[in-house]
Amino acid sequence: MEWELQGDRPIWLQLTEQIQLRIVSGEYPAGERLPSVRDLAAEAAVNPNTMQKALTELERGGLVYSQRTSGRFITQDQQLIQQLKQRLAREETDGFLERMDGLGFTGEETLAIVESQVRGKGEEE
Repeated sequence: MEWELQGDRPIWLQLTEQIQLRIVSGEYPAGERLPSVRDLAAEAAVNPNTMQKALTELERGGLVYSQRTSGRFITQDQQLIQQLKQRLAREETDGFLERMDGLGFTGEETLAIVESQVRGKGEEE
């Protein structure tokens, strides 16, 4: 997953969100050691202090923890990861439903479209 940063919101917040996505998607598996702040910052092309702020925020939320001399690790709390995954999914679907409503679709019409898309995607695989 590439780092995608835009100028419309604080960079540290975007980094936090993108690391959360990497955790819930399994790109950063539970219990795995994260790359160093400097390595992550270089990869994302941001200042290490900005990456540090993002990681501190993730620690505050319990998704990441530090071990004194070993670095930072992803939590092994699967329930916490699943809760985050569900929250992110709700946020995505809320936005999608608002846009569909704005296009004039009813809930039933939106559901029919989604079901059709899901079935069509399953047939492609």
